[in-house]
Amino acid sequence: MFKECCPELIPVMEELAKENPHIDKLIQRHAELNKIIDEVEAGREHMEELELEKLKKEKLHIKDEVYQAVLEYKKQKGL
Repeated sequence: MFKECCPELIPVMEELAKENPHIDKLIQRHAELNKIIDEVEAGREHMEELELEKLKKEKLHIKDEVYQAVLEYKKQKGL
């Protein structure tokens, strides 16, 4: 999940997710997509390449949205 790319933001992300249901849902969806993508890439699940690319783009979009929300949250809270 986000732990690989930005572990220093995890505490802030968890705090934000508690306060913001939309962000919480995005984080959950990101984890779900990560699991699906990992399964396909490991060969344990099958998916058309086009569909896999679509999921990867969705995952990246969610990551960007959550990251921006975390930065804004940190700014608002003076962290």
